[in-house]
Amino acid sequence: MQTIKLIATDVDGTLVKESSPNITEEQVTVFRALEDRGIHVAVATGRQYGSIRKVFAPVDRKLCYIAENGAHILIGGETIYKVSMKRSHVEGIMQDLRDLYPVGCHVVASTPHGCYLESRDEDFIRLIRDGYRNDVTLTEDILGLEEDFVKLAVYRKGNIREQGEKILIPKWKDEVKATMAGEEWVDFMDATVDKGNGLQVLIDHLGIRPEEVMAFGDNENDIGLMQTAGESYAVGNAVDKVKAAAKHVCPPYWENGVVSVLRELL
Repeated sequence: MQTIKLIATDVDGTLVKESSPNITEEQVTVFRALEDRGIHVAVATGRQYGSIRKVFAPVDRKLCYIAENGAHILIGGETIYKVSMKRSHVEGIMQDLRDLYPVGCHVVASTPHGCYLESRDEDFIRLIRDGYRNDVTLTEDILGLEEDFVKLAVYRKGNIREQGEKILIPKWKDEVKATMAGEEWVDFMDATVDKGNGLQVLIDHLGIRPEEVMAFGDNENDIGLMQTAGESYAVGNAVDKVKAAAKHVCPPYWENGVVSVLRELL
């Protein structure tokens, strides 16, 4: 524990409740204390940079960001790594996701500077704009845009696991990185994208070793973090696959499990 130089934590379901617009004062205090000790803090999330920069504004100055599940990595607001999806994959996945619109699904198409929504559902738009605090642009046709897409995500209120695990992920897993990102989300990125790969990019950039890294997560898209970091924690509410991949289990997010471990570290 005394050799830890980098903390990497997921956000939704790990640090805070899904789609929370802010972190707590206690979390701000702990992150500042870590930075004062010279320990780097990285936010490793499926969210876009514009969202998490606002959520973590009280400690934004020194944070590292592994955004879009590792497709976009920044330090001090400067991009050090980015990987985009192939246009053919974007077109094919979008066609499949549009077929799910009648059953209450909605799509977020992410770029390094913001996201696009085809949906006109006001509740969904508020969730993305005000809950996740994304930089949102509405469009009639995502595929009509000449944009550099780093991630597609499909949302269904309540649960999308059945469509994700039985239909979408099996169809696309050999072409792209397709993963559950909570009970309500399925994410699609370039095949090379993974939070674990993103963490390795950051480790190499900072010149530290994996055994000097501590990571926290709760869902399938956090398994790469568990496998890359020398010290890994699944929160108590994590899915079983993440608990199996982690070295330790800490209390769930509603009991502030991440903070309890970090206070012990401090």
